[in-house]
Amino acid sequence: MVQLKPGDPVIYRKPKSSPIPGPRAKQVYPLEKGEAYHYVVDKFWKVIDVNDDGTVEVMTRTGKKHCLEVDDPNMHKAHLLELFMFKERFPDLD
Repeated sequence: MVQLKPGDPVIYRKPKSSPIPGPRAKQVYPLEKGEAYHYVVDKFWKVIDVNDDGTVEVMTRTGKKHCLEVDDPNMHKAHLLELFMFKERFPDLD
């Protein structure tokens, strides 16, 4: 398990469904009847708090807060290359 601390950048792969996937959609496939698509979108967040109950509070670029499980398979700490490539997409906590 990765140890997270406040200020750490994380990437969350958010699952979504819609009739028209957006330009940042990944792993796109049609649903059973073919009227919509299921896909994931990478969200670039920063950790603002790590709780004792095994959850982590993160902040989005727009200032929204989410509470996630530390071991959520859709979330991972950003790697060095991801930090370099997507640095402008992570929120600024200042």
